[in-house]
Amino acid sequence: MNIQEPEEAIVAYEQALHQNPKDGTLASKIGKALVKTHNYSKAITYYEAALKSGQQNYLCYDLAEVLLKLKLYDKAEKVLQHALAHEPVNELSALMEDGRSQVLLAKVYSKMERPGDAVTSLQQARELQARVLKRVQVEQPDAVPAQKHLAAEICAEIAKHSVAQRDHEKAIQFYREALAHCETDNKIMLELARLYLAHDDPDACLRHCALLLQSDQDNEAATTMMADIMFRKQDYEQAVFHLQQLLERKPDNYMTLSRLIDFLRRCGKLEDVPRFFLMAEKRNSRAKLEPGYQYCKGLYLWYTGEPNDALRHFNKARKDNEWGQNALYNMIEICLNPDNETVGGEVFENLDRDLGNSTEKQESVQLAVRTAEKLLKELKPQTAEGHVQLRVLENYCRMATKQKPNVEQALNTFTEIATSEKDHIPALLGMATAYMILKQTPRARNQLKRIAKMNWNPVDAEDFERSWLLLADIYIQSAKYDMAEELLKRCLRHNRSCCKAYEYMGYIMEKEQTYTDAALNYEMAWKHGNQTNPAVGP
Repeated sequence: MNIQEPEEAIVAYEQALHQNPKDGTLASKIGKALVKTHNYSKAITYYEAALKSGQQNYLCYDLAEVLLKLKLYDKAEKVLQHALAHEPVNELSALMEDGRSQVLLAKVYSKMERPGDAVTSLQQARELQARVLKRVQVEQPDAVPAQKHLAAEICAEIAKHSVAQRDHEKAIQFYREALAHCETDNKIMLELARLYLAHDDPDACLRHCALLLQSDQDNEAATTMMADIMFRKQDYEQAVFHLQQLLERKPDNYMTLSRLIDFLRRCGKLEDVPRFFLMAEKRNSRAKLEPGYQYCKGLYLWYTGEPNDALRHFNKARKDNEWGQNALYNMIEICLNPDNETVGGEVFENLDRDLGNSTEKQESVQLAVRTAEKLLKELKPQTAEGHVQLRVLENYCRMATKQKPNVEQALNTFTEIATSEKDHIPALLGMATAYMILKQTPRARNQLKRIAKMNWNPVDAEDFERSWLLLADIYIQSAKYDMAEELLKRCLRHNRSCCKAYEYMGYIMEKEQTYTDAALNYEMAWKHGNQTNPAVGP
């Protein structure tokens, strides 16, 4: 078996079994050798014959394992239930065997999509394992580590089921119990850290990530989570630090690079990005051909105000399984708003007309909407959230036409989503935007004020920014400059590269005749807008 010759092993085992037909250990070894040769049907026949001849009950476990592998769940369940159908046992080996069987039965139930039965089996396994741990230290000290590991595995499985049922507190309790059995289990520690993050306890998450990184300093998931927490705390410099550490070790980790580009944008340091592209190219001579590299390049160009070049790079990633869907979402957003304007805003509308952009713009908008509609057909959302996101984008396409029936239809859909999905920021912003296009400013303001009262979160970061900008636009129209300024400062706290916030700030300062401050803000808008906006240019 050790030199990978299971066929020869089977012959030798059978000779041994011929000399001692009642040796259940040998029967188990032959069965495992048959499984290794992928001779599953013969293994099943063999186990069943061995069991009929009255050999040890633990062969039921081996047989059930094979049945589970072959997806014969009903048969596996019957075999395990048969193995467990006996009077209560007190022998340590029998307790261990029953515990293993309950764990395997839970796996079978999970595959059969019977989570309630799976949890019941796991709870019974946990009780058996508690008895095993009390006795094993005295009776079999060498087996303690393996039995502790099994106890941790049982608790972790119960925790996973609790997560699926959205019972986070129960899940945290069982993950902590699992860690009490195996303090150094990095996998469990990582799951617990993730759970704390989902449960909105970033400090507990940070503690566990820090512990994990003490024993495994290259742990990518923990480092990324540390960066995400710093992002939530708006400590963008620290978030950047953690991601830079990862990229120094692995420059062609494009998932990390895409996050870093977003974080550097929020720090107002997009000029630091190009060196990371050079590092990736140095590490991998084929980097420029990889979809992840193209996606990251597209992201950087989009954020630095070069939408056409960004589209070109996203297009090169759009057919990829890993990057394609996000590339498509970004392409659609660019088509619908290439110049990163405040959709529905009115402050700069007159200026656009003065610059003579109106007719030319209408033609390019129509072409862009048609392109966005084609791209929408390529989106294949896999989750319920993805389907809602698709509906939101479809209706932004309708609104982009500025035709009243389309805008009203979009408004109805956004209202429907906002009714069924509590505090759905994209839908509420969609409603406000539709109201603005329909010249129903008070209704738009109500929705935007509702968003302004909500706690910022990283998932909806872009939509929060857009809603604050649109509400600031409304306040500026009413000459409520203080209220607008407060919202713009909020935008810049979360994104120091937000050129639109600087532009609005400059406009307010100009109206208030503080021309030096106006010039400084316009200068920042010019810098972060890639020096392309004639309204703020020198």
